[in-house]
Amino acid sequence: MSVVDRLRARCGGMSRRRSAILLAMGALASSPAAGRAQIRVQDALSFSFASGLVAATTGDRVAWVENDRGARNVWVAEGPSWSGHAVTAYADDDGQELSSLTFTPDGAHVLYVRGGAPNRQGEVPDPLSTPDTEARAVWIVPAAGGAEPRKVVDGGGFSLSPDGTRIVYGKGREIWILGLEEGAEARKLATVRGGPGGPTWAPDGTRIAFTSNRGDHSFIGVMDAASGAVRYLDPGVWEDGSPVWSPDSRRIAFLRVPHERDQFPFAPRRAGLPFSVRVADATTGQGREVWRAPEGRGSVFSGVDADSQLFWSEGDRLVFPWEGDGWKHLYAVPVGGGQPVALTPGGFEVQYVAMTPDRRRMIYDSNQDDIDRKHVWTVDVAGGPPRAVTRGEGLEWGAVVTPGGTVAFHASSTTRPAHTVVMVGEDRREVGPDLPRTFPGDRMVTPQQVVFRAADGLEIHGQLFLPSGGRAGAKHPAMVFFHGGSRRQMLLGFHHRDYYSNAYAFNQVLASRGYVVLAVNYRSGIGYGMEFREALNYGATGASEFNDVIGAGLYLQSRDDVDGSRIGLWGGSYGGYLTALGLARASDLFAAGVDLHGVHDWNVVIKNFVPDYEAEAHPEFSKLAFASSPMAFIDGWRSPVLLIHGDDDRNVPFSESVDMAESLARRHVDFEELVFPDEVHGFLLHRSWVAAYEAARDFLGRKLGGGRAADGSDRR
Repeated sequence: MSVVDRLRARCGGMSRRRSAILLAMGALASSPAAGRAQIRVQDALSFSFASGLVAATTGDRVAWVENDRGARNVWVAEGPSWSGHAVTAYADDDGQELSSLTFTPDGAHVLYVRGGAPNRQGEVPDPLSTPDTEARAVWIVPAAGGAEPRKVVDGGGFSLSPDGTRIVYGKGREIWILGLEEGAEARKLATVRGGPGGPTWAPDGTRIAFTSNRGDHSFIGVMDAASGAVRYLDPGVWEDGSPVWSPDSRRIAFLRVPHERDQFPFAPRRAGLPFSVRVADATTGQGREVWRAPEGRGSVFSGVDADSQLFWSEGDRLVFPWEGDGWKHLYAVPVGGGQPVALTPGGFEVQYVAMTPDRRRMIYDSNQDDIDRKHVWTVDVAGGPPRAVTRGEGLEWGAVVTPGGTVAFHASSTTRPAHTVVMVGEDRREVGPDLPRTFPGDRMVTPQQVVFRAADGLEIHGQLFLPSGGRAGAKHPAMVFFHGGSRRQMLLGFHHRDYYSNAYAFNQVLASRGYVVLAVNYRSGIGYGMEFREALNYGATGASEFNDVIGAGLYLQSRDDVDGSRIGLWGGSYGGYLTALGLARASDLFAAGVDLHGVHDWNVVIKNFVPDYEAEAHPEFSKLAFASSPMAFIDGWRSPVLLIHGDDDRNVPFSESVDMAESLARRHVDFEELVFPDEVHGFLLHRSWVAAYEAARDFLGRKLGGGRAADGSDRR
């Protein structure tokens, strides 16, 4: 009996009938109206993606990044007109990322970083293979536009002084300071061991806090901005980080996380040595503990998406994330110590977090009352019930509040990718570029929320895309999509990350070509609580997500509108891992797959994240890690696969696809490949995404018959 047959028997044969344990919200809904034309890949990706929203520190002004088919530019909008405009004019699909947007204190200029971060060899991403590699650099441009950006300095991470006259930045182990006036010369402040990270100015501009990472421990350093003298705060044998200044520039709060040996990535951690919140005197360096997490659930720190993991609020309260009740929430504790107050209690999680300019409220997004969507909420730092800022069937995230009181955020829907919105009173006003006429939003389907059982009975959420046409009773090919991460959650609409926004668009392409598509939020992802994220035996410790892979396949087989012999898998990174695992362990269930830069041997990938990891030094763990890998089941792989990878991948080594191709070739398994020289993990060039998805569309059409009408006629 095959693996799938055993699991099917355990599930009570639910692949052939609707099971009593199957929960499917909208699973029996009829397909959308017939007659919608197929969506082309280049049209589905013909949108501008908004990200990186920031607010000025004075007035009513925001800035963000628009990525329009590979041409990335800084946009600015301000009240009362709120008419957005580009302030840079980069026109090419050149792979040069924009990040770290920062307004000068008067709001007149925006600083930003252009170019991706270097790898361990110091190489900046260069997917165009240009003869003269463009260096990563800090630039400045007027917020009103009308002038060319000026390069400030080569490099990446920087911090702007409170008076807006200087930046501080790291260069290897050195800390440098540079005036913003044209022609200013940089001055080295100090050389520190471990390399300075996250420089943060004191509000009075006299000192700079930073984190000195030294491998198995890290210190919080404070540097005098004039002399360069350094003092380390309350140093110990811990991993200290996330420094935040008090408003009076006298104290620094920071997180203290105990170092624990042999804690490898892609393995569950539900408990550990507890983290703590501390405060130190910035002059003497003496520190004290404000609060320590209890042992057990929530003892391991897990952060949010924010500029800092700590916020020093009005009333001398420190706001921080904690999972004490099994869900990621915000808590506030007095600087003097005491019990923390839960600001966001309930069965949901917060993700993007910011503090309002008056330091009295937190603004954040969460899936409260809508677990497969995200909306913007706000709560007083002193406590009280959170208040919804946005509602409805769309998605909203990454909110900021201007000093003028305007709330701005990014938003999307089932048919509209990420864009920027400001709230003017109760009205939502879009401030970014319009969608091009080529974008096929009117031909996209609305995905349905489904909840099904994994092979071991765990409840799994997903989004179901039904084909837009076909005769009644037709049997369609089907695809299962797995996201990467694995710390991700797919939602009922275009995603807030560009990688998964592109994936959502491709799922719409597949649905338009007659596929039933199921996007799976498998265990070890976010959005459903700490125990779901830290699933037992997940990843390199047993691949328990394979139960979700099988459950998804059996759910699709149970549907009356699916041809059970034509179910495929696709995904990237961790999703590529699950695609490969499904094909290696269940080729009798899954007929084909598309594996983008997938993990095939955990021991190889863990070493990429932990360079000093040696499998021989950890025989029990490394044996289990390999047994949790697709390579361990390669002899059972029979279904055809398309391998897609960029050979400058800094997340999953390119060797993973090289070794997989060799193993498949030796076993005479049908495979094809698409390689992008000098591309990174999340492709930087728009043309790479188009080429990858066009290749996937054609491959699946040949292997599963997608792209044909329900009556078998060709719809290409």
